[in-house]
Amino acid sequence: MGELILVIDAGTTSTRAMVFDRAGALRATAQRLLAQHYPRPGWVEHDADEIWTDALACARQVVTQAGGADRIAGIGITNQRETVVAWDKLSGEPLSRALVWQDRRTADACEALRAAGHEPRVQAMTGLVIDPYFSATKMRWLLDHAPATRAAAAAGRLALGTVESWLVWKLTGGAHLSDAANASRTSLLPLGGASWDAGLCDLFGVPLAALPEVGDSAGRLGETRPEWLGAPVPITGLAGDQQAATIGQGCLAPGETKATYGTGAFVLANMGGTAPRSRHRLLATVLCQLGGARTYALEGSVFVAGSLLQWLRDSLGVIDAAPDSEALARSVPDSGGVVIVPALSGLGAPHWRPDARASISGLTFATGRAQVARAALEAMAMQTRDLAEAFAGDGATWTRLRIDGGMSANDWMAQDLADILAIPVERPAFIETTALGAGMLAALGAGLFTSLDAAAAAMGGRRESFEPAMAAPARQARLALWQRALAAVRAEATGGL
Repeated sequence: MGELILVIDAGTTSTRAMVFDRAGALRATAQRLLAQHYPRPGWVEHDADEIWTDALACARQVVTQAGGADRIAGIGITNQRETVVAWDKLSGEPLSRALVWQDRRTADACEALRAAGHEPRVQAMTGLVIDPYFSATKMRWLLDHAPATRAAAAAGRLALGTVESWLVWKLTGGAHLSDAANASRTSLLPLGGASWDAGLCDLFGVPLAALPEVGDSAGRLGETRPEWLGAPVPITGLAGDQQAATIGQGCLAPGETKATYGTGAFVLANMGGTAPRSRHRLLATVLCQLGGARTYALEGSVFVAGSLLQWLRDSLGVIDAAPDSEALARSVPDSGGVVIVPALSGLGAPHWRPDARASISGLTFATGRAQVARAALEAMAMQTRDLAEAFAGDGATWTRLRIDGGMSANDWMAQDLADILAIPVERPAFIETTALGAGMLAALGAGLFTSLDAAAAAMGGRRESFEPAMAAPARQARLALWQRALAAVRAEATGGL
């Protein structure tokens, strides 16, 4: 058996494949950008077939670079969570574009469910609030508005799933599987339940027969068709991107916390084997399931992080490339009073205002590109601070924060996080911990290690620490500006919670 691990990372903006060895060293990588479709304001779609063909092309490329399929012990898949794919069980072809986690088209349906008093029950069972972010209302929308999806359901041919289940289906030629961590993001899986809840499926109008089997995050989960990679290769690890990043950061003990800054920003704190109950509108979620036993996490989700820089680049022309933001931020002593509240897809945790709209306040004739770029980076720390207060209110106070994702490469932002949070911030040398965490699960599932702790100890790497250095009055001044701007955005929102 080989001793290399292939990871397919099906993200929001790109699809990648990576090969890791037992020590966590990256041996090969390939990437393709994923087209973003915005047919209407608030709607975000992906081409599911593009996700599949890009994943296969990248996987083939890195397997060839690694020396062939016989060198691969197992495949780990990590994915953008909550995004919904509908496909035909007979043809294996998608029935519509995938509805992306950022998509807000079901906001009215969610408001109707909340108004009818269903949210307390849903939150108690699943750990999730009712919001367009999660998968269930997206699945219902496809049944109501995509004729091919509705016809497939009537004929008993409909398959519904999140991106990892779509890729497993295609790789194996028909296995319909999801892991408990991904399934816990749909609003259809009780935190303590082994599988889908029929009552929740009825509430959201999702046919139980169309959903995948729910299983472990690591193990012998399936096997690829031989023609895809040149030989059958076992699929041995599955994890949503944020759970994978938590594992890749080595947050395996209760209380250990990570934040990933990618398209959005996601903070997860390991809460051990007991499902948490949030009093501050954070989410309880499954971190992983191994041997039928679950580890849980408390999560705060911010919808806009790196996508804010992408918007400044592509729509406003403020920066030429995302890395330019660091040099611009350093070129001025402060933002000049400019504050950005990046609610381009509504406000996530702990506010949960899907109707909120972004704002840029404090503009004067003295405002230039540098002040706007700095304000964009400052917004990352401010959103994270809001989450830190909610976590503390739920008894999960942070003593240090481990960060990763593409934006964490920005030294200025990492230091600003430490300054605003007033705690040490740690960054691994290899910041793509999402792929690494999926690799750890796959290595465990392939039998290369006897425990997840052993896999993390062998495959994890060194860390760099940023210590808080901001004086308290400066921190309080920044917080006051942010709170005023945030209050104005919340006041203008009309249909939220």
